[in-house]
Amino acid sequence: MGIIWNADSMLGWIVMAVNFGSVILYGAMGEILTEKAGHLNLGVPGIMLCGGISGFASTFLYEQSTENPSKFVMLLLGLVSSVVAATLAGLIYAFLTITLKANQNVTGITLTTFGAGLAKHFGSVISAKSGSTAIRSAVADDVFNAKIPFLSTDLGVVGKLLFNYGFLVYLAVILAVLLQLFFYRTHQGLNLRAIGENPGTADAMGINVTRYKYSAILAGSAISGIGGFLYLVINNVQWSTALDIEGMGWLAVALVIFATWKPVNAIWGGYLFGFLSKAGAYAPTFITGITISQNIWSMTPYIVTIVVLIAVSFRMKKESRPPAALGTAYFREDR
Repeated sequence: MGIIWNADSMLGWIVMAVNFGSVILYGAMGEILTEKAGHLNLGVPGIMLCGGISGFASTFLYEQSTENPSKFVMLLLGLVSSVVAATLAGLIYAFLTITLKANQNVTGITLTTFGAGLAKHFGSVISAKSGSTAIRSAVADDVFNAKIPFLSTDLGVVGKLLFNYGFLVYLAVILAVLLQLFFYRTHQGLNLRAIGENPGTADAMGINVTRYKYSAILAGSAISGIGGFLYLVINNVQWSTALDIEGMGWLAVALVIFATWKPVNAIWGGYLFGFLSKAGAYAPTFITGITISQNIWSMTPYIVTIVVLIAVSFRMKKESRPPAALGTAYFREDR
């Protein structure tokens, strides 16, 4: 067994890790925002699927129905469609768990099943009409994967590492930083954290618990939906890869614990998960003398996730624990 250094392969691996890590980061940010309000949403994979298939379908159908599609319209259509669909999915979860006090775990898992079925159905319909499962939108590919001019090509390795991504990748990092500032530097963020710790006390202080919970869940769902659409954009908006979003969604849920509910920690954690998720495609090019099944490589991010979660659980500090009221329905009359 030996190791062969391949600079080009390593560079490609890092670029793909950042791209796919950003998908996981969007899902994790959405779930962190939701959990800060005291709600455990295991429907993140389903919400990402809803956002992904909606953004994909809208951009594809627009391109097919227009002779000269506008890139600006394509940009707005893809983003707005994915955000609206994901927000509506989040609204279902919010109504069931906040208004009807339904079990959060059951509701979330059901939502994931619903999202997978919805994405598969509409994807199959579009595939049947086009006669292919590998459908792509060339214009959407150009719009969402456009690199920063000059910087991505004229700065050598540095340019390829830092400026070789679409704008949604940079937006993910910016949102993570803003979300961190929101939680710890704004009055509204402190109110939201108070609700996640003890909604009864927050309610007694005059904080509108229901409004904050709905707002956090809907905003978190919208952010997660962008992640689902980004996954398809990275894969050239191909429907044949859409259902893989579910696996990325579960990694996003795990990343929340790995990041100890802090958005800035989710940035590097997401890139680590992205690096591991692409190990099957790149790691074999570095290793000689031994053959490892592709299925084993595919298991790598999930195995590491389990190990990390166990380690984090044993070393959990007070400031790194989940919100105290996480997963518990709030009954105001019991206050």
